[in-house]
Amino acid sequence: MEITDIRIKKVEGENKLKAYASVTFDDSFVIHNIKVIQGNNGLFIAMPSRRTRSGEMKDVAHPINSQFREKIQNAILEAYQAEQQ
Repeated sequence: MEITDIRIKKVEGENKLKAYASVTFDDSFVIHNIKVIQGNNGLFIAMPSRRTRSGEMKDVAHPINSQFREKIQNAILEAYQAEQQ
């Protein structure tokens, strides 16, 4: 599965949330609302999630393995950094 498009929407202000990303795979499937967050150790992504009735947050979509998560995160952070310039 290849990433064929990444769109970044910056969030203004001094929050930890820096942007939202939409990632398209194989020109056929898109995931919206992936968050770019400034953490204590640098930028990272958080997959789209929703709050359950019990108040717990659950990812709506997420990578199955760490290698694919790293691939998505690296691609999104590169696109985010390119938007910063």
